[in-house]
Amino acid sequence: MPNLFRTLSLSVAVASLTLLSACSGNDVKEDVADCVFPDAPDVEAPGWICDEPVAGVAVSSVGVADKSGAGIAFMKQMAATDARVQLAQNVEVHVKNLVKQYAETTGAADAETVDKVNSSVTKQVTDQTLVGTRIYKSRVSPSGKLYVLIGLDPATANEITEAVLKTSMNNDRAQWQQFRAAKGQDELAKEIAEFRDYKKNQ
Repeated sequence: MPNLFRTLSLSVAVASLTLLSACSGNDVKEDVADCVFPDAPDVEAPGWICDEPVAGVAVSSVGVADKSGAGIAFMKQMAATDARVQLAQNVEVHVKNLVKQYAETTGAADAETVDKVNSSVTKQVTDQTLVGTRIYKSRVSPSGKLYVLIGLDPATANEITEAVLKTSMNNDRAQWQQFRAAKGQDELAKEIAEFRDYKKNQ
């Protein structure tokens, strides 16, 4: 009996160690970085490279430049240019979402009218010069590529939004009159541009 008892005890101990090892192995596998460099997937990267929000930045985009013998200043210029192209698209989405949310919240227009207004906005954003953008963050990857975060602070984002809306309104007055006939164009543009801040404070 004593030998049988020792054999059973040893078996239980081995099983316990095996289970602990398996659990420990699972923990290691699950400990995966939330964000990695696209060109170095085994290396953890700051969250903004994976489009995580950054405090104080209303609209942003990430640009990248290949390693260059021309130096870091040239790489930063190339990465910033890449980011600004994407930022124009992000601003377009930002403005169209504000128009849609404003319309839904205030009951200002039906879905068809909002779609037409958004089409007008789309034409203007690509022509809008993105003044006020700046590089908020930059990081060189293990392979030598340079990543930069270009963005707009909330006040500048509102100014650009308002400018885009005013241009759209002047180019398609009839459509915007249907959107909110009771409001003057300048007043409506400013109201929509500031709508996000209004919603935040509710």
